[in-house]
Amino acid sequence: MNRTDNRSRVDRRTLLKGAGVSLALPLMESLGWNSPSWAAGGSVAKPPVRLGFMYMPHGVIMDEFWPKSPEAYRDAPPPAIESLRPILDQCLMMKGISGVPISPFNGAPHALELSTWLTATLPDADTRSRINIAISADQIMANYVGAHTLLPSLELATMPQTWKENQAGLHEAYYSHCSYRSPTQPVPAEIDPRNVLNRLFGKKGQASRVTKANALDRQMLDRVLGGARDLRRTLATTDQQKLDEYLDSVQAVERRIVAIEHRQQEAALEKAGVRSTKRHASDSPPIEVKIPEGDKRSEYMQVMCDLTVLAFQTDTTRVSTYIGSTPNGVSYPELGFTDKHHSQTHHENRKEMVRKVAAITKFNIDQFAYMVKKMASLREGDGTLLDNCIMMWGSGLEDGNKHRRENLPFIVAGKGGGSIKTGRFLTDVKGNQGDLLKTLLGCAGVPLDRPIGIGTKQITEIMA
Repeated sequence: MNRTDNRSRVDRRTLLKGAGVSLALPLMESLGWNSPSWAAGGSVAKPPVRLGFMYMPHGVIMDEFWPKSPEAYRDAPPPAIESLRPILDQCLMMKGISGVPISPFNGAPHALELSTWLTATLPDADTRSRINIAISADQIMANYVGAHTLLPSLELATMPQTWKENQAGLHEAYYSHCSYRSPTQPVPAEIDPRNVLNRLFGKKGQASRVTKANALDRQMLDRVLGGARDLRRTLATTDQQKLDEYLDSVQAVERRIVAIEHRQQEAALEKAGVRSTKRHASDSPPIEVKIPEGDKRSEYMQVMCDLTVLAFQTDTTRVSTYIGSTPNGVSYPELGFTDKHHSQTHHENRKEMVRKVAAITKFNIDQFAYMVKKMASLREGDGTLLDNCIMMWGSGLEDGNKHRRENLPFIVAGKGGGSIKTGRFLTDVKGNQGDLLKTLLGCAGVPLDRPIGIGTKQITEIMA
C-alpha cells in the first residue's frame, strides 16, 4: 500500500468536529472501522497493534522485582509488581535479557542506559561529542505504520530533556533521549500535558506542537462534546457505551490538567508574594507543582498515561514512548522522603537506602500498572485495547549500585493482537536487548530484514 492509500485511511476516520476543534473517536463497528473498505486489500480489518515503551532509570532491587519462581509469579508476586496482580495473566516477565556492553564508554553508565535502551547500539566513539547512534525501535515502528495515523508517534516525558552532563565526552542529549528518528536526530519529548492534549485533540490540521496562545479552549471542547449526542443515537448499544466511556475519559483528563495548572498558578503567586491563598494562619502554603519535582509526581504521570491510552484508543498513533524520569535522578516527596533517586541507588546494601530504591521502583511500576489496567478495561473488537497493544516497561540498568546490565528488568503487558503468550515468568531467556526489540517489532507486524543493534535473533519463547 502506498502512502496515498495510507493517508486515505486516516481521512476516513470518524471525527467529532466543532468550532475548529476535532476529536478522533475510538474504533467502533457502527462506524465501519472493520469493514472491507477500511481494511487493506478488501479484507475484514482487525484492530491495529500498538507498541508503547515506558522507562525508569537506575535498575531495580532484584529481590523485590523478580518472582521467586514461575508459579509464584501469579500466586505470590513480589512487592514491585503487586499493582499488576489483577492483570498478570496479560503480562509477561523474562529474566536473562542482557544490555549493551558499554566499553569503550565505561565512564558513561547513565548517559548510555537511556540512549541504548531502544537503539541497542553504542554511540560512535569517533564522533562522541555529536549525536551518532542509530534509529530507535519506536521510530522503526513509526516509519512502518505512521502513515496510517494522524501522529506517526508520540514521545512523552515527565521532566525536561535539558540535563547538562557530558559523561566520557558524550553529547549531552544521550543523557535524556531514548527516541532517535535517525542516527543523528534525537526526537524531543513533550512534558506539558496541555500540549499533548492539544496535539491529540487540537485544531483541525494542527498535529504539531500547540502553544498556549492557541490552546484547546474549554468552550470549544464543550461544543464538540455536545455534538456527540446526535452521533450517539446512530450507534449500536455497545458502541454507545464505548463512546460514553471515551468522552468521560476526555473530560476527566481535561479536568485533571486544569487542576494541575491551577495548582501551578496558585503556587507561583504565593511564591512571588503577590497574594496568599491561605484561609488561616496555620495553613501550609500551596506546594509549587513543577516538572520534574512536586509533591504529587503521580498526578503528572497518570495524566500522561491517560493521554497515551486516549491516543491508542482513537488510533491517533500506534507508537509511544514515555520517559518517567531521566538518569540525573529526581526526588519523590510523595513517598515520604526527598532523597534523589540516583544517590540512593549507590546503597552498598544499606537497608534504608535499599528500601527507598525499592519504593521508587514500585511507584514507577504502579504508574505503568495504572495505564495498562485502564487499557484492559476498554473493549475493542473481540477483546480489549490491551489485547491489541504491546506495552513494555523497563530500565537500562539491572542494578544501579554496580551499574550492571547483564540482566535487564522488563515487563511486557498486552498480547499484541495474539502474537505474544502472556501470563508467564520466563526464568532463563537467552537473548539481549536488540533481540527483544526485534521480537516485539515482529509481534507488532513490522517486517525486519536486519538486526537491531547488538541483536542477532528473535526470542521465540515470547511468541504465542
